Amino acid sequence: MRLLHTADFTLHSFVGPEHDAPHYAILSHTWEDDEVLFEDMATPERMVEVVTSKPKAWTKVQRSCAMARALSFDYIWIDTLCIDKSSSAELSEAINSMFEWYALSSVCLAYISDYKDEGLKSGAADPENFMKSRWFTRGWTLQELIAPANLVFYDRDWFPIGDRRFLANAVSSKTSIYRRFLARKGPSRDDNLRELRRNLTAVCVAAKMRWVSARKTGRPEDTAYCMLGLFNVNMPLLYGEGAEKAFIRLQEEIIKHSFDQTILAWQGLTGDSLLGGRG
Repeated sequence: MRLLHTADFTLHSFVGPEHDAPHYAILSHTWEDDEVLFEDMATPERMVEVVTSKPKAWTKVQRSCAMARALSFDYIWIDTLCIDKSSSAELSEAINSMFEWYALSSVCLAYISDYKDEGLKSGAADPENFMKSRWFTRGWTLQELIAPANLVFYDRDWFPIGDRRFLANAVSSKTSIYRRFLARKGPSRDDNLRELRRNLTAVCVAAKMRWVSARKTGRPEDTAYCMLGLFNVNMPLLYGEGAEKAFIRLQEEIIKHSFDQTILAWQGLTGDSLLGGRG
């Protein structure tokens, strides 16, 4: 995997099991139109350019690194710039590994860019407004919500709103995700991945499908691909195959590893969201 150094903004590659990588923070966010990409970090000259050409996106990178440093982490993983998306092989490996990368992180910084906190932590603000954020509607942020051992929410000005445990009741009520996945106290990163896999296996397929059913993705196929980690399956990415074929392949992979018949309640995809079950 590739990590960004939080002090000098250099990218570092770590080869081998992700467990051997240094302890790192990880960012969860919704993409804007003009993000800082891998190629923007390729040379010092490109980095200088991006500061002026993508000021809002660069500020997000800077603030992410600053928050990670404040928590004593030298490295952070940010999806927009830590993956070379020009390489189809690297992109496929990253998407198939992403759930594990979030689970093995020491802390996830969830940046809620369209929400300004007005007292959620003190009880002065209504959690309902927080839950209206776009972050809670996106397909990829589902695994980013569930997988990390520890997750802290930040508002648009990078003010800490609270951690996942503090907001577990409100998030569970809004998303239907079982509270035990949101309120758990973070163990070590290796223990977190093992416990999470075991606990997710105990949840029926239909329930996990329901968690993602109302969420949307930028590319149709991603509605299926964003569930790979949730079901602990791997498959090649075939962008252009369409949402329906991607979902059928996902079902086939799930069936190979599970005898759970509730998968039959889900028949496919339409547009960029799941079709509801039959019953």
